[in-house]
Amino acid sequence: MIRSLRLKNLALVDDLLWELGPGFNILTGETGAGKSILIDGLNLLLGERADKTLIRTGEQACTVEADFAIDDKRLAREINAVLDEIGAEPCEDHTLLLKRTFTATGTNKQFANGSAVTLQGLKKLGDLLVDVHGPHDHQSLLLPQRQTAVLDAYGKLTSPLEAVQSAWDCLRQIRQKRESLQLDEATRAQKVDLLSFQVKEIEGAQLKPGDDETVERDYKIASNARQLIELASTITGILSESEDSVLSQLAHVERSLAAWQKIDSSLEETAALNRSAIAQLQELAASVTERIDSVDADSGTLNQLEERLNLIQKLKKKYGPTLAEVISHGERAAEELASLQSSDETLAKLAAEEVAAQKAFDSAAQKLSTARQKAAAPLGDKIQKELRGLGFSKALFRIDVTTLTEAGRDGLDRIEFIFAPNVGEEPRPLRAIASSGEMARVMLAIKTTLAEVDEVPVLIFDEIDANVGGETATQVGKKLRGLGNSHQVLCITHLPQVSAQGQQHFAVAKSVRQNRSVTELTRLTDKERIKEIARMLGGQTTKSLALAESLLQQGE
Repeated sequence: MIRSLRLKNLALVDDLLWELGPGFNILTGETGAGKSILIDGLNLLLGERADKTLIRTGEQACTVEADFAIDDKRLAREINAVLDEIGAEPCEDHTLLLKRTFTATGTNKQFANGSAVTLQGLKKLGDLLVDVHGPHDHQSLLLPQRQTAVLDAYGKLTSPLEAVQSAWDCLRQIRQKRESLQLDEATRAQKVDLLSFQVKEIEGAQLKPGDDETVERDYKIASNARQLIELASTITGILSESEDSVLSQLAHVERSLAAWQKIDSSLEETAALNRSAIAQLQELAASVTERIDSVDADSGTLNQLEERLNLIQKLKKKYGPTLAEVISHGERAAEELASLQSSDETLAKLAAEEVAAQKAFDSAAQKLSTARQKAAAPLGDKIQKELRGLGFSKALFRIDVTTLTEAGRDGLDRIEFIFAPNVGEEPRPLRAIASSGEMARVMLAIKTTLAEVDEVPVLIFDEIDANVGGETATQVGKKLRGLGNSHQVLCITHLPQVSAQGQQHFAVAKSVRQNRSVTELTRLTDKERIKEIARMLGGQTTKSLALAESLLQQGE
């Protein structure tokens, strides 16, 4: 559950700390007070793209932070697995801390348990933690793929679905390889000519990793051979070849030290230092001579190196930019050329692989379809039962599973929610008949039904109860409160009947501080709840206050 959410410099929010409770949390307030800002802030923390216009006027940066309690062992394992994958620290003391900042200059920073993470990493965590349903989310329920996802979630069909998707991906990959080989003859001949030229050009260069660096170094040495020879001559002359060379001078020192030792035998260490210096300088002179002997000053060698260097640079420009990429391109071109030159044999092999892959997909898809058909009837019955508690006393709801003309990555089934809200009406696809108010209640019925298998711990409903009222609104509130038994539920609502069912009630208001509008949040006491619900009923009159108190008593 969300323990707390903190927003700084977000739209009308200056610095706001929201400490939520378990179960059913209610958020109310006048239109424009800033209720949706709080949800916007949470969405940002869950990986939604940031818009710098959300930063409070006059400020340079916005910050959103949340403290999540991760008490469920299964969820803790999944969260820690994602944290490890994105390079963040694991949860300690059942706590996950998320933070996000973004600036007016476009800089974004995200953190999980104090470790910097990517926006995608933040979204992966958010998908495990929170399920947000906005005022327009019920529209997604009209999409066949969304209806399919609902059925798969209820039937716990993740494993067979993944098997179908894996088989489909394999089939598609083989099919694409086969189709790429089935070129017309002219195109194939052009492709063979191009690849043959590229392979001949790259293989003819006889490239090895690091050749470019080696040739560039050798070319630099060869092109400066005369200067290097002169430098070597100067060095060896100073060290050993001139009459007053360093080594000849040290030889004089050696003789003098030997004479000294005859008088003072304790001078051995000093004499050893001189002998060591002589040995090192002799080694230096020999090394310089050896290096300069290896320098090739021949103009022919220089020309060969220049040609080799130009060839490597040309190939890097065409196929690089690095030598490793040139070599890799040559290998790929050789493989593709060999494949084209033996295309008949390859096509026959791919055709056999495609048949096998098609059989594997068909088998997996049929197993998934059977499981979906098995889950469809009980899910339809349960949703229908929930709908009858939401003002559809005679409603009919079922789930049809039919076969698509063309199978796809999610299998061979078309899932269609069939609905008749009133007695005597012909059941038709949900997308064809439901009003927005009806859709909101259908969404709530589905979420209530899926609560037992829904593993996301936090459910947020942003005005999902729009376009309903009266006794139906009371039933909506009861359903949401019931969801609070298995989830932390947060509902933004304008309905007093729903508000009265809340276990924690927060009110948002807009005030003016130092000539600036500010959104403020208050956790309401029992007396304050009566006044707030009375306001929602139309005003704090004696009648509305009494009705508000009555609604709260019913909610208890």
